Amino acid sequence: MPAKNKLNLTISVAEPGGDGTTDRQNGAQASLEALQLKLKELDIDDQQRERLEEFLSQKQKVGELLEEDFEKLGELGAGNGGVVTKVLHKPTGLIMARKLIHLEIKPAVRNQIIRELKVLHECNSPDIVGYYGAFYSDGEISICMEYMDGGSLDLILKKAGRVPEPILGVINISVLKGLSYLREKHQIIHRDVKPSNILVNSRGEIKICDFGVSGQLIDSMANSFVGTRSYMAPERLQGTHYTVQSDIWSLGLSLVEMAIGRYPVPPADPNDLSSIFGVDVMEEHMEAARTGKALKVARNSFVCPPGAEGPRPMAIFELLDYIVNEPPPTLPQGRFSDEFVDFVDKCLKKHPSDRADLQSLINHSFVKKYECSDIDIGHWVCKVMNIDPAQSNSP
Repeated sequence: MPAKNKLNLTISVAEPGGDGTTDRQNGAQASLEALQLKLKELDIDDQQRERLEEFLSQKQKVGELLEEDFEKLGELGAGNGGVVTKVLHKPTGLIMARKLIHLEIKPAVRNQIIRELKVLHECNSPDIVGYYGAFYSDGEISICMEYMDGGSLDLILKKAGRVPEPILGVINISVLKGLSYLREKHQIIHRDVKPSNILVNSRGEIKICDFGVSGQLIDSMANSFVGTRSYMAPERLQGTHYTVQSDIWSLGLSLVEMAIGRYPVPPADPNDLSSIFGVDVMEEHMEAARTGKALKVARNSFVCPPGAEGPRPMAIFELLDYIVNEPPPTLPQGRFSDEFVDFVDKCLKKHPSDRADLQSLINHSFVKKYECSDIDIGHWVCKVMNIDPAQSNSP
């Protein structure tokens, strides 16, 4: 438990006119009592509140982040123009995840990015990955975050093949709460919801990361990298105005991918269904095909399973054109609960005005079904990722 003295919440800013090489601590502090009042405003249980306080208590010991204080322990992944490594912060002994982003930008822009990232210090939620700070060194911006030993859901998906519906039910609740927190408390749209930006750990915590708090960073990366667009909503791909509704599309697409085991676009040939769900599904499909409806459903619903030949690869422009102009993916009827199928359908509406909003999704029967669930996500994560809970690096 944290100490009863003042809890130093460092708001790190690259000072204008400085060298821009590290965060500058501006001395902003908040008492633990004030922090606890803020945490009480959140809809969290005692364990979540205790873990948040534990993280913030550890964070106050970190101080200024310096390149020489880190020891690389391994690589965790890459994406969004950056490489993420597992590091040891030697002064405190804390394990962190460090994202390195190389950008050819002017010092003023670099300083603005680090300045904009300071809002991450204020994003304290059990559904958001914790943030230690950011600094610049040797041509790279480093963003230091809480280490999640289970990794991201895209890596878990590769090992698990598919994610069971009950597990997705619990994951979905955390993602919705995280998106709602960002919107209600900080007026932030995530902009990049996908399995690789949903992290889990051996304690069963589920947290979202890589949300767009820095407009300058988003612009700089867009100019330097061809980022993934395959989870973007149709309105974003068309370059029109978008809102938090675009995150809802991305969530629905991610759920379909994890439930079936493959990215849902382009659709798989019906012959691959037997590899996904077994021969009985193929027989059902062939029987239903006689009605003249099943082929249309299959073409818009299914993806090829791990190990299957699958459809021909699409060029990126062809893929994006398909998302904009063709019917959206759906979950196959009869293989998942009606609540899950309906939830996904409400997310994957082509027009944002037809899409369910965050609040209606939070009140959806699929969410209510798993709200009081005793499903042990931590145990499942440890089993899939071969983690020994006794040796876990989770705090």
